[in-house]
Amino acid sequence: SLADMGETLGENGINMEGLCGFPLNDEALIHILVEEETTARYVLEAAGFQVRAVREVLVIDIGNIVGKPGTGGNLARKLGNAGVNIDLIYFAENNKLVIGVDNLEKATSALK
Repeated sequence: SLADMGETLGENGINMEGLCGFPLNDEALIHILVEEETTARYVLEAAGFQVRAVREVLVIDIGNIVGKPGTGGNLARKLGNAGVNIDLIYFAENNKLVIGVDNLEKATSALK
């Protein structure tokens, strides 16, 4: 369960900085943002969770643009114009926006 996952990480000193989840057939697919991805994977698998992948994502500080209309569209347009596809997006703690993309290098360059 989500509670078990959170407790497992917490008991091992790992903070979930971001979390996104949705149902997938009879399961739940969860993406968590942590700094200690290797340790998180180890403790979750040891507790019986299936970790399907570990991946790098863009983490953008949006503190200075929160509440400005059109900002999200502008960001998505920059990525689209660079030929980058977004496959994951959610907000995380401390005014962070987490974006999963198909080409991290191109995405980083497009947002400079």
